[in-house]
Amino acid sequence: MSRNHTRKTVSQITAWMTRNVSRSLPLLASAILLLGLACAGSVPRAPSIAASPGASGVGGDQTDVRTGNRMPSRDAAYRLDRADKLRIITFGEEDLSGEFEVDDTGAVSIPLVGEIQARGLTLREFEEAVRERLREGYLKDPRVSVQVLNYRPFYIIGEVEEAGEYPYFSGMNVINAVALAGGFTYRANTDKVFITRGGEEIAFEVTPETRLMPGDVIRVPERFF
Repeated sequence: MSRNHTRKTVSQITAWMTRNVSRSLPLLASAILLLGLACAGSVPRAPSIAASPGASGVGGDQTDVRTGNRMPSRDAAYRLDRADKLRIITFGEEDLSGEFEVDDTGAVSIPLVGEIQARGLTLREFEEAVRERLREGYLKDPRVSVQVLNYRPFYIIGEVEEAGEYPYFSGMNVINAVALAGGFTYRANTDKVFITRGGEEIAFEVTPETRLMPGDVIRVPERFF
């Protein structure tokens, strides 16, 4: 290879490197700048999105997904109703203690005392009702304790494989209820259910945060194709 040809080749290579390095310098400078900002903690970050409280009622009221109306959550004071099974202890009085069930009329029948209305009362209110009855000619200063042994069942209807009545357990959510009922049918709307509580039907999302209460009636609607 001649010396002139060698010089020409070197010149071509030098020119090519100059053009490409000059093109790359802006990108290289930008990368260095971003790296420096990141190290200094100055790179702006996307704002975090806080979860909306109370959407399904964990630790608070549950919200109707259609109207925004609130329904008391399971954390509200529990109120007795038909089919709740109770243990009533009257200290020092075995004959006035035992296990009892709230009947269809909403009352509890206690031996020697008779019927005491329980429907709609909290445990503390029912305890006081029992104490008041015992003071009426039975005991001077009765000490009474009431516990729930078994909660009343819940009901699930609509687009599930096995609609019906099922036992309630503490902390239950709508997904547990659907699983107990054999799962959704192929026609079911799997995003939303309707829950009747206290005579009012309200729509809720199907999530683990949608908690149930004893006596709830869950309706799984059919989806629209």
